[in-house]
Amino acid sequence: MNIYQLRHNRFLRALLVPFRLRALVRGNEIGMVIAGALIGIISAFVVAAISGISQAMHEALFDLDEGEKLSSALQLPSTAYLAPLAGGILMGIVIWILARWRKRPIVDPIEANALHGGNLSLTDSLILTVQNLISNGFGASVGLEAAYTQLASGFASRIGRALKLRRADLRTLVGCGAAAAIASAFHAPLTGSFYAFELIIGVYSIATLTPVVVAAIVSTLVTQAMGGAPFIIHVGNIDGIAPRDYVPALALGFFAAAIAILIMRGVTFIEKAARKSVVPAPVAPAIGGIFIGLIAFLSPQVLASGHGALHIDLNAHLTIPVLLLLILSKALASAVTIGSGFRGGLFFASLFLGALTGKLFAATIGTVSPLALEQQVYAVIGMSSMAVAIVGGPLTMTFLALELTGDFPISMLVLGAVVSSSLMVRRTFGYSFATWRFHLRGESIRSAHDVGWIRDLTVARMMRHDVRTVAVDTNIETFRKEFPLGSTQRVIAVDDAGRYVGIIPVQQVYSESFDAGDDARGIGDLLHYQDQFLLPQMNAKEAVARFDRAESEALAVINNAQERKVLGLLSESHTLRRYSEELDQRRREVAGEV
Repeated sequence: MNIYQLRHNRFLRALLVPFRLRALVRGNEIGMVIAGALIGIISAFVVAAISGISQAMHEALFDLDEGEKLSSALQLPSTAYLAPLAGGILMGIVIWILARWRKRPIVDPIEANALHGGNLSLTDSLILTVQNLISNGFGASVGLEAAYTQLASGFASRIGRALKLRRADLRTLVGCGAAAAIASAFHAPLTGSFYAFELIIGVYSIATLTPVVVAAIVSTLVTQAMGGAPFIIHVGNIDGIAPRDYVPALALGFFAAAIAILIMRGVTFIEKAARKSVVPAPVAPAIGGIFIGLIAFLSPQVLASGHGALHIDLNAHLTIPVLLLLILSKALASAVTIGSGFRGGLFFASLFLGALTGKLFAATIGTVSPLALEQQVYAVIGMSSMAVAIVGGPLTMTFLALELTGDFPISMLVLGAVVSSSLMVRRTFGYSFATWRFHLRGESIRSAHDVGWIRDLTVARMMRHDVRTVAVDTNIETFRKEFPLGSTQRVIAVDDAGRYVGIIPVQQVYSESFDAGDDARGIGDLLHYQDQFLLPQMNAKEAVARFDRAESEALAVINNAQERKVLGLLSESHTLRRYSEELDQRRREVAGEV
């Protein structure tokens, strides 16, 4: 062991908490609740720090008054429209540095829980937070929700690894971090909790309920204690919701989903165009910054996430042409921002776009037939419908509307709209924005539901290493002496160079079809599955498919198709048994069983 490894091991041991404390959390649900509360406190400070840094950047770069929101600024200096270009140049430098010294992609909480059992790099989380702050701080059209959830979940994962938590508990703790971050950002503990259940953990269960909800509530209380202003939407008094009001709400859900799909397609188109062009990746954000500055010159409300603009536009009387201009400019600015290489989330951008879409829908329908409800109500419905199409989480967005407005009847309309929006996206597009980006990278995941365990259940983990081999030029008489009947079921044949050439069923060698004159005959005629084998990196699902295709009860495991060095043997029955055991373990984890 070299000096570096020794120091690294000492560092890891120093990060571990005492054994008794680890045992308390691992063996007691109360321990998980305490850990969730701790993460809630940390997440509240994370959100406050990130939002404070972003606001300070806005005030310095755009000459804002203290506390003034960038997207609601009435007047900006002429030099302010060059800020996205400066941010693009700085982002390009960061991309160039990462391409040289940290080439692996950054894993977000959804991917960490879906594929890596909750293992999330704190260093990568800090890097993404810096990138998000550069993007939002210099006016790029994205929100800070990605930084909030990434860094809070990164701390949660680091704490969970220090506690040596089991896979399911670590995934829950990552969900606590995301729940606390969203709850703190919106002062909405129910929204944060179901954000974790639907988008980060991928399942709701009794075992995950308490720690996640405690983390969300604690973070909200800490944020309020620090003086955070709640994000509230006033929609006026609503006497009651009639059955006829559900029809336009459902139609608005479909309409918002269609616009959301266009936005996601637009982001993908810009990203592909940037990759296929001769423009180097570090230069693309600067070019994107130029376009964002030009769009902001026409409509300053596209800058940053749009918190201030949403408050202004919700209660303002906006004409249909103005609404169309705002929607097109914000959608284009967000697509250019993400597509050109800036980092950030579209959570709040989708809320802003959805609110504008709802008002446009109400204004357009109102010219034909008067609607029973005010435009602000349809703005809230559109806000949640657009967010569920881009971000996902129908219950998350329904509770968001409830907690932002405090109005239960609206929540019933929102629930119908988000269901219709979610249904349309799943049937026509199939993905939310996060899972769509995984699909573009070649991943097949559609949620944070734990599928990483099956990737960890590899052939290398399941195979037998004590395999018996024989040279392919061995004659039958020698083979019978070396492998008596009953000593083993099958033997792997190799050539002179030790490469795999096939499998010999021992029982077939002792078949009565061979008479005494055949003892000198070689075993080469008895080879089976010459071109059918397993590779160590295959998972259980791929191995079972290979068994079915080969119609074999067992296959040899080789290192690769070129060298064909024999590593072991794996049977179909053992693979299915291990798969069933792991599946049962996941079921017990969801049910909260030990």
